[in-house]
Order: sequence, then C-alpha cells, then structure tokens
Amino acid sequence: MSNFRPIDRQTGFLLPPSVDEWLPEKHLARFVVEVIDGLDLSVMRGSYRGSGSASYPPSLLLGILVYGYATGVFSSRKLERASYDSVAFRFIAANQHPDHDTIAAFRRRFLQEIEGLFVQVLEVAREMGVLKMGTMALDGTKIHANASRHSALSYEHAGKIEAQLKAEVAELLAKAEAADRSDLPDGLSIPDELARREERLAKLAEARAKIEARAKERFEREQADHEARLAARDAKAAATGRKPRGKPPQPPVEGPLPTDQINLTDEQSRIMPVAGGGFEQCYNAQAVVAAGSLLVVAADVVQAPNDKRQLAPMLDKLAALPEDLGKPETLLADTGYFSAPNVETCQTAGIAPLIALGREAHHPSLSERFAEAPSAPDDATAVEAMAHRLKTLEGRKLYAQRKHTPEPVFGIIKSVLGFRQFLLRGLDKVRGEWNLVTMAWNLKRMFVLSPAG
Repeated sequence: MSNFRPIDRQTGFLLPPSVDEWLPEKHLARFVVEVIDGLDLSVMRGSYRGSGSASYPPSLLLGILVYGYATGVFSSRKLERASYDSVAFRFIAANQHPDHDTIAAFRRRFLQEIEGLFVQVLEVAREMGVLKMGTMALDGTKIHANASRHSALSYEHAGKIEAQLKAEVAELLAKAEAADRSDLPDGLSIPDELARREERLAKLAEARAKIEARAKERFEREQADHEARLAARDAKAAATGRKPRGKPPQPPVEGPLPTDQINLTDEQSRIMPVAGGGFEQCYNAQAVVAAGSLLVVAADVVQAPNDKRQLAPMLDKLAALPEDLGKPETLLADTGYFSAPNVETCQTAGIAPLIALGREAHHPSLSERFAEAPSAPDDATAVEAMAHRLKTLEGRKLYAQRKHTPEPVFGIIKSVLGFRQFLLRGLDKVRGEWNLVTMAWNLKRMFVLSPAG
C-alpha cells in the first residue's frame, strides 16, 4: 500500500480563499504592508485626478516596489510576473495584477516623494525602538549606471569623428553634382546618407558642447581652490616671515581636455574606478549607517568618484532629519573622507569625527593594538585632537565598528539582493532609486530587529 499524500488539482475551493491565509503570521510581506499602511501617502493620492478608470492605490504599488527591492526583484516586468507566481506578492497586491507599465510609471512619477517616505520609515523605526542615533558610519560604493562605458565619447575622438563626417558630407555633395544617378553604386541614396551624417554631426556638436560646459565648471571650481591655496601660502609666509618652501601650486588648465568624456546613453553618469580594478560607467552612492541597527539614516548619489567632498553634504542631510529621531554623536569614516576642513565641519556640527588619517596596516601586533596612547597635545588643533583619540583604546574600539557597519549593508544590497546597477538614468532619478533601495533595506532590517521578526 502506498503511503503518499493524495494530489488533487481539480476540486475547487468549498469557500472563497482569503489572501490573508496564504502567508505565515511572521512574514516580511505582512510587515511591509503594515508599515506602508501607516505612512502618510496623501501627497501621492492627491496627485491622481480621480477621473477615468479606477487607479491602483499608491499603497499597493509602493508595497510591490518596496518588497521587490527588499527581496531582489527590481524589474517592473518581473514584478508584474511575481504578482502571479509569488504568494507574497499576491498578498501585497491583494490578488490583483498591475501591469509592468503601471509599476514603472509609478516608480518614475513618485521618486521625489519616496525621499519623504524614507524619513517616515525612520520615524517608525524609532517608535519600534530599533533605531539609535549615536555612532554613525559614512561610506560610499560605486554602482553601475544603466549605460555601458563603451558608449562614452571623448572630446578628442568626437573632434576626429566630426572632421571625418564633414569630409564625407563634402564628398557626397561632390558626387551628387558630378555623377549621374546611373553611375552611383547600387543602394546608395545620397539624400539619405547626407541626412544620416547631418544627424550624427548635430549629436556630436551637442556632446562637445556639454563636455565644454563641464570643463568650464571644473575650471571655475579648480581656480577657486587654486586661489585659496595661494592665499593660504601667502598668509603662512606673512605669519612666519619666511619664504614658503617648494614650488607654488600650478594653476588649472582652462578648456576641455582631450580625454574628457560624455556617455551617450546616460550623460550624467561618470567613468569611475571599481573594486577589483578597471573602470566602469557608474554613480557614487553614499550612505550614513547607524551602528548596531545597520539602518541607513541618510543616502545620496553623486557623480564624483572621490569621497572627500561628500562629508559636508551628508552632514547636512543628517541635520535635516527630525529632532525626535535623536542626534548623532560620533561619525566614523575611512581615509577617503579625511581632510582638515572635514574634521572641522564635523566639530562645528557637534559631531565627534573619527576619520582615518591614512591606510592602516593589516594584522597589527599585540603591542601595537593595546599600546597606551601618548598624552594629548596642548592647544591641539581639531585634526590633532582627532588623531590622538584614534590612538586611544576607546577611539580604536569605536573606529573598529566602521568595518562592520556600512560595508555589510552595501555587501548585502549588491551581492545578496543583487542590486548592482541602477535601472533608471539621470542623476535625479538614480538618487530617487537609491532612496527606494535604502528604504527597502531599512524595512527588511526593521523586520529582522522587531520582536515579531
């Protein structure tokens, strides 16, 4: 006699099924729905006209997106398919099936509003008791743009192609004047060839103009930095009464460089060095992460591959958070964020900085790890005071939290969830998408930290 369970796919339900019975009581999908239902979505709801066919509620579409990003499903087509195939997505969608165009349009439309929801989620985390704004860690990670580096065009190469196209246009015009139609090669249409080249020339001119505008902005920024360094050099010479050592700083070069590039697919992305070597078309995603909870409390995306200029803007984002979330006390950051102005900016904001002054050697000896810190210098500058604190046992213990605060968050988002490339294009849109990614991460993390998780 067989001892297998019977299989019956034909008998219908005796009573109508309830989506509430499809999931366990403790499930991330239930948590996402519960939190989103408690958010203020009045701005989203108010933007609908209320005419025409009935729309899907913003809470339903937002729930699909957030749960998708929290579980590694980002594509609108895959999200639509999941509303049929996945029990969790069926629960969030209340057994409805928004098509991929609806999901994609909702994501593009409300990117700016999602930033406000990001803060609301942090307030929920605070009420749950899982967010403590004490020690914060700042870091950045390169995320691929929705564009290939092979679509990048340099200023020098654009000039060569432009010259080649102009020569071809002149040649085609000469053929049109000198040759009889019967003498032309089969399949050659001079008007079509001319139109194609004129279109390419227009796009090249537009690309070169944008590169030139970027070069002008860069020159103005570098010129201001150059003048500031010269002024500091002259002030030091006046204070000491001695001629400064070394050569004076070189002035910046005006105009675009031959290697300046623009990407024809996503012109606001940039070529950046990536982990493991090489260069890719990327954006630099920034995040401030709370130690202990690993919740992201501030996020941004920038075009600069270097992190040194990102500390002050991220502090501004922290300052803009509601006071009831609490106040950051200590900021941890690697050497990529170190500069004397950055240290002073932290102190002005009332936050104690712990920023590495340089790369530390791996596997220090016991004597180095537990050596007593030297006495604090008298009348120490902000950098000297921070350097002394980094040498103390308390400072080393605090700074050690940096490696296991933002880096695991980036690692899980990129390697576990699989978010390694933005779906959207343009700086404003990828900023909104990064807010969506980090908000989804926060909800996933809050579910794990909550008593019901």
